[in-house]
Parts: sequence; structure tokens; C-alpha cells
Amino acid sequence: MSSHDAATEAATAGDKRRWIALAIVMTAAFMDLVDATIVNIAIPSIEKDLGASFGAIQWITAGYALAFAAGLITGGRLGDIYGRKRLFLLGTAGFTLASALCGFAADQEMLVGSRLLQGAAAAMMVPQVLSIIHVTFPAHERGKVFGMFGAIIGLGAVSGPLLGALLTQWNIADLEWRPIFLINLPVGIAALILGRKFITESKAPKALKLDMVGVLLVTTALLMLVYPLTRGRELDWPLWGHLMMAGSLLVFGALVAYEKHKAKKDGSPLIELSLFRVKSFAAGIAVQLTFGVVLGIFFLVWTLYMQIGLGWSPLKAGLTGVPFSISVSVAAGMSVQKLVPRFGRKVLQAGALTMIAGILLYFFVAGRYETGIHSWQMIPPLVVMGLGMGLIVAPLTDAVLSEVPKEHAGSASGLINTTGQMGNALGLGLVSVVFFGTIDDERLAKAPAEVGTAFTNAFQNSLGWAAGVLALIFLVMFALPAKPKQHLEGGGDAEGEAVTVDVDKEPVLTH
Repeated sequence: MSSHDAATEAATAGDKRRWIALAIVMTAAFMDLVDATIVNIAIPSIEKDLGASFGAIQWITAGYALAFAAGLITGGRLGDIYGRKRLFLLGTAGFTLASALCGFAADQEMLVGSRLLQGAAAAMMVPQVLSIIHVTFPAHERGKVFGMFGAIIGLGAVSGPLLGALLTQWNIADLEWRPIFLINLPVGIAALILGRKFITESKAPKALKLDMVGVLLVTTALLMLVYPLTRGRELDWPLWGHLMMAGSLLVFGALVAYEKHKAKKDGSPLIELSLFRVKSFAAGIAVQLTFGVVLGIFFLVWTLYMQIGLGWSPLKAGLTGVPFSISVSVAAGMSVQKLVPRFGRKVLQAGALTMIAGILLYFFVAGRYETGIHSWQMIPPLVVMGLGMGLIVAPLTDAVLSEVPKEHAGSASGLINTTGQMGNALGLGLVSVVFFGTIDDERLAKAPAEVGTAFTNAFQNSLGWAAGVLALIFLVMFALPAKPKQHLEGGGDAEGEAVTVDVDKEPVLTH
């Protein structure tokens, strides 16, 4: 065999290995994405089976988002330092184990703890996905690969709630909601076995140091804010809860002071505060945080409204959400490829206004038909909301990153994703105020027939809050660049040079 034939054969073998590696990491990303969305649809079944309180229900969802948010940037840094393959496999193993613990949870406390562990494991696994793709594929192939990655994200958004509905409805082996977690076991084990064989190890040549104090401060501040919100209503809003929420602001202040010190000391802070001097980035982070709050509120109260308030089955509720998911995917594709290059930030603002229109339409429809509402009557507001959401989520990352210096693009991307997850956790915490806060438990215990009306009113109240937050988002979007530059992997700058952004964090579309 000639040297040329040997080289060709080696290249072909490498080609096969990298596509198998791509399939493995995309499957893991899909598993994480589905797991973040699959739970909502099974919440009423979990509540019934475990006798879970409304506070525990919020923590089953918010706990995952909180642990994921707190560990995202650190997970990316650990991969840079100790090896992306090693951290990916470690995160996948932890995620699979946590999924088993969730599936076999004996009570609400065990389920909440297991979800926290699952979120922390996902924070180790997910940031490695784009890093592994980045080092596995040459620059000319990355555009195609990231397009496939976007398709997987869209598929996960559509299939998560539907898969959760089917698994819950089928009640496999009388396990009720538990298969939504147990389905991760064979997938996770396969990813571990194949990942060890086919993924190539890589590290960052100049990895930043860990900032464990920063992680501790940001996690403490978030817990001090979210925990009293989720528990406050059940405990009749005790004084310690208000003090804890006020104290969280002091901890956030301490975080800022420490990060300034850390930046001067060794140049490796958890949060690159200099990024906030870029007006478009600061505005984008505000949009990402508040948009996360809207999504955190809406998806949980929507599930509770349909399944507990209206008494619908998980499958009926899941199928009702399909037009929403499809319209998000359609609008997301159009916004990035055709609309944003032509109209810039006006597309994102149009998305916010369209979502508000959909929410107000839903408010009207829910009030008019009350407990007699049908799935088909929800389709128009859901499609309008989905179109608006698609116009925002797809181009938002690029708009926020467009004026960020290239050398900070990785840190900025990680911060965008972390902020989105923080917003999501905060929104889930606020559900106790905007949704459960309007429900009189004692009255419903005496008159169960009024549950539907009470949940409809609570849902409408939550929609009003979501519309108000979106109006704020619309105004903040004026600080985004009028025409965002194309600042993505494999793109080009004004001089035609390849712009390589070492983004080792998952895009905002993940959850």
C-alpha cells in the first residue's frame, strides 16, 4: 500500500469516527434538552403519585434549571483544563445516574434532590458538546454541523413534551411518570460506551483557572432569591423569607466586588464584568434574563392549567402544544436566514410584540370559554405566541454577541446561557406568586367543583404578568444593535477573514 493510499484510508477512518462522535454528543445534547421540557407535562402525575406539594413541584423544575445555571461556566472551564472528553463522559455518567435516582424516587424530597444532581451533571456534560464539535471538525465543515445541531435543538423542543405525554399516558408497567427519567438509562449507557471509543480528547492550550468562590457566591445568591419565592406561599410568607430575598442582593453585590478583584489578580473571573461596558451585551443579558422569566412562568402554569384545571390527559395536553412548537421552529428558521439580515433588531422587537398579541389572545380565549375550552380553540393564540418566540430565540445570541470582542466570545456565550437558565429558575419560583398566589386552597378543598374556574383565573393572571414582562423586553431591545453583525462560528468579518469564536457553551436555544 502506497503512502498516499494509507493517508486516504486514515482520513476516511477519521471521517467515520468524527461523525460517530458527532452523533454521540448530539444525542447527549438532545437528552438534556428533552429532559428539561419533558418534566412539565408529567407534573400533575408526579403530584398525584407522590402527594407532592406545589412548592416541591416548583423545585422539581426550578432545581434543575438552578443547578444547571450555577455550573455551566465552571463545567466549560473544567473541560478546558482537564479534557472535554473526560468531562463529557463524567457528566453523562452523572446525568444517567441522576436519571435513575429520579425514576426510582420514593418521595418528593428524593425527586427534588435527584433533579438538582441531574442539573449539575448536565452542566458538566452540555458545555463540552460544542467544544468537542469545534475541535473535531475543520472550519469548512462547521457551518453544516451547526446547522444539524440547530435541527436537533428544534426536534428536541417539539418532541420533549410529546414524548413526556406518551410515556406518562402509556403508564408502562404501572410506572406512571417514571419512564420519562428511566428512558435516559439506555441512551446514557450507550453514549458512555461509544463516547470512550470514538470521541477524541482535547484541552484548551491556555485554559482559565477555576473561580470556585464566584460559583459559590452566585449559587448562594440565587438560592437566597428563589427558595423563599417557592416556599413563601406555603409558609404564609414568613419574615425570614423577605430577609433572605433582600440579603440575596447583598450577596450579588459581593459577587461583583469579588469578580473585579479576581480579574485584577489572575485574569480568570467567573464573570467577565468588562463585557457589561458593551451596551448591546448588557441589554442582551437583560433581555435573556427576563425572557427566561417569561418562559419559566408560562410553561409550568400552562401545564397545570390544562391538566389540573381543565382535567385533560397528558397526551391531550402534549398534542395541544405541538402547533406552538412547530410555529417556533418555522419562525426561528425564517428569522435567522431571511429576516434579521434585512431588518436587524426590528425582527426581535416584532417577536416580542407578536408574543404579547398571542398572550392577550390566549387571555381572551381562556376567559371566554373557561372550563369548556377545546384544544382547537387554543391553536390560534399558541401559533401567534410560537411565531413571536421563534423570532426572538434564534437571533438573540448573535445580536448579543455581535459587538463583543472576539477574545471574550466564549465567556460571553457562556454568560448568555447561564443568564437564561437563571431567568428560567426565577420564573419558576415566581409561579407561587403569579399563579398559586391567586388560588384559595381552603375554598377549593370545600368546593372541588371550582378547581377549573380557579385555575383558569390563575392562568389568566400569569398571562398578564408574562405580557407585562415582554413589554419591558421590547423596550430594552432598543439598546441592541440595529443591524447585528454575523458573529458566529465559520462566519466572516468585514475584511473577509474567518471569524473563529471558541464558543464552548451551549447556545441559548437549549431550554
